[in-house]
Amino acid sequence: MTARLDELRRDGVALAETAEGLLLPLIDVGHPRFTVCDDEATLRRLRREVEADERRHDLLPRFLLAWMLRRAARTSRFVRAMTEPQSTYLDGISTYAMKLGAANLVPPFDGEIDERFAASPRATVLRLRMQQMAGLLADAAQRQERLAPGRPLHVINIAGGPAMDAINAVLLLSRRTPGALGGAIKIHVLDREESGAAFGQAALAALQSGGPLTGVAVGMRWLPYDWNETAVLERLVGEIAAEGGVIIAASEGGLFEYGSDAAILNNLRVLASRGRGAGAVVGSVTSAHLARRRNPIQSRLAVVPRGVEGFVPLAVRAGFTVTRSHDAVLSHQVELTWAG
Repeated sequence: MTARLDELRRDGVALAETAEGLLLPLIDVGHPRFTVCDDEATLRRLRREVEADERRHDLLPRFLLAWMLRRAARTSRFVRAMTEPQSTYLDGISTYAMKLGAANLVPPFDGEIDERFAASPRATVLRLRMQQMAGLLADAAQRQERLAPGRPLHVINIAGGPAMDAINAVLLLSRRTPGALGGAIKIHVLDREESGAAFGQAALAALQSGGPLTGVAVGMRWLPYDWNETAVLERLVGEIAAEGGVIIAASEGGLFEYGSDAAILNNLRVLASRGRGAGAVVGSVTSAHLARRRNPIQSRLAVVPRGVEGFVPLAVRAGFTVTRSHDAVLSHQVELTWAG
C-alpha cells in the first residue's frame, strides 16, 4: 500500500479519505494516470472487447457463472458490491473506485480479481463515461459563464455519489482558462446516502489545499433525496433562481440509467422551471444494447437500458432538446438544453 501511495504522490495525485477511513486517490481526468483515450479507433476496440467478453460469458451456464461470481465476491470488493443480494444499484464509493484504473488501485480495492476487473474493457468504459461527463459539464459551465458573467454557478448533481464528474469539470475549467473561475461555484449533491458526498467534500478540501484548485471558490453540500419525490429539488431550484444563480445539472450513472420514465420526466420538468431552472442538464443513458445481454449482475441491478433513442422522447416531453451525445460503448453521455 505504501509503495503505491508514494508513487501516486510523486506523480502529483491528491488523496482523500472516505467516511470509512479509506485513503483513495482523486481522479483527475486531465492527469496522465487517469486520462482515457477517446477517439473512434479506441471506441471500436473497446466495443470489440466488450462483445468478446459477453460471448465468453454466454458460453457459460448461468448457474456456473453465478457460482463463480459468489466465489469471487469472497475476496473482491468490486464483485461483492455488484452481487450484494439486497442492492439494486452500485454504491458511490465502489463505483468511484472502479474508475481508478488498475495502476491506481489501493486497499481494499487492490486484490488480484479487482485489478483484473479494473483493467477490463467494462471498467475502461466506466472511466470514459465520467471523463465525457466532466467534459460536457465543463463546456456547459463555460457557456453559462459567457451568458451570465459574474453570477454564482450551481451544479445540481442527482444521485451523484462523490460528484467527481462535477469536480473534474471544475478541474478542466481551471486549466482551460486559469483565473476565469472568479465567481463562486456550489455543488449540491442530491443523493440517498451521505457517504459519497462526504468523500467529495474531502476531495475538494485536498484539491484546494495546495492542489490544482487552490484559490478556487468551490464548495459542496449534501441533501438527502429520493428522485421519486421532487420537493427537495423544487425548493433548491427556487432558492437558486431567487438569488440570481445559474444552474446546470448532472447525473452520472444515476437518474437517466436507473430512474423510471415518470421520475425522469418529473425531475426534468422541475429543472426546466419555465426557463428559470437549469440552463443545461448532463447525464449518462444506458445503451439499449444491454437489454439484449442479461448476465446475473445486470439482471439484479435495476438499470433501464432505454438507449438514446428511448431517452430523447422523455427529454422532449419535459421541454428539453438533446444537443450533444458522446458514445462510451455501454452508455451515451447526453447534454440537454431547455427548448424554450
